[in-house]
Amino acid sequence: MGYVQEARQNHVKKKVEEALRSKMKQKALKECDEYTSKYAQCAYGKTISVVWQCRKQAKELNDCLHQFTNDAVLEEMKREYALKQEGKTHANV
Repeated sequence: MGYVQEARQNHVKKKVEEALRSKMKQKALKECDEYTSKYAQCAYGKTISVVWQCRKQAKELNDCLHQFTNDAVLEEMKREYALKQEGKTHANV
């Protein structure tokens, strides 16, 4: 499949893409809840020192979040959305 054809296949409207990004972020936060809690516990009561004292927890959280919020995940969500919409269109014909 060519690049242009693939790009057209995964193209969605801006509002749909924003909704998919929001859904992706919500899933990431849910999946990484353990790391979010660890970071929050470390950061509690700290101000500027949180930067160096919680570096490990921040890295773990960011690594986890990145697994669920990257371009590949978004493109897959767009593809699934497009296929679902295509299925609805064919069902209505």
